[in-house]
Amino acid sequence: MSAPTNTISSCCLRASLWEGTPTGTETKLAGVPNPTYVARPPTPSRAALLYVHDMLGWTFPNARLLADAYAREAGVTVYVPDFFGGEVVPAEPVLAGRFDELDVAGFAARNAREVREPEVVAFARALRASGEYDFVAAVGFCYGGWAVLRLGSAEFATTDPAGAGAGAGAGEDGQERRPLVDVVSAAHPSWLVESDVEGVTVPVQILATEHDPVYTPELKAFTFSTLQKKGLPFDYQHFPGIEHGALVRGSDKIKGEREAMVRAKNALVAWLRQWIQDL
Repeated sequence: MSAPTNTISSCCLRASLWEGTPTGTETKLAGVPNPTYVARPPTPSRAALLYVHDMLGWTFPNARLLADAYAREAGVTVYVPDFFGGEVVPAEPVLAGRFDELDVAGFAARNAREVREPEVVAFARALRASGEYDFVAAVGFCYGGWAVLRLGSAEFATTDPAGAGAGAGAGEDGQERRPLVDVVSAAHPSWLVESDVEGVTVPVQILATEHDPVYTPELKAFTFSTLQKKGLPFDYQHFPGIEHGALVRGSDKIKGEREAMVRAKNALVAWLRQWIQDL
């Protein structure tokens, strides 16, 4: 049993713009080339959130408005890097539902897991190594869902003399090693495979929509049973009647979707605040 990878559901391409103007800034994190949208909290914080965007990319207004909300309500500095190499899916045909105008297959090939994973890992590593944060979390929507579970794996753990963090442990050299991120949240993840779930070592939140052609009932059940067996703190949020992609889209034209988006936002804020207060 495994989910198909490198294919994109039409649900990923639907979009609905919210009201409001993002208030963050665009910059670059030292050591990585990715241009990045940064949303900062009202007061300085030693906690950061890496936001791995969906197919609509780092410039999509909804993603930035969500980042602003996380910063404001959870008290974290939120980083939304460009993980598509400067490529932006044209918003106008997406908003109009003219998906036949998009090179979906080409986009999927150019941004396959094996293509983008190294730079997602590099960004998380640079964020951890910056020394600015005692706590680093990651959230991934759709395309970003597989990536954040990978960031929480032991494979990418780094030497951490303090040995802090829920997933910390001793490596073969006897030194304490810490995962690149302390906790993760994955919302209607795409391109996820069983080994991603099996490899994660940090607390996991899943925001799962009921109608999802890529995060299937079988893969949901595998996630649920595997994380419990691993003994990890696990928060599973089910969104009945809601379809894949909705938790960023939040359309007010689809029954219950805007409310589901708000609930998902609140769930992630609560998840982050729970772990931050335990530092």
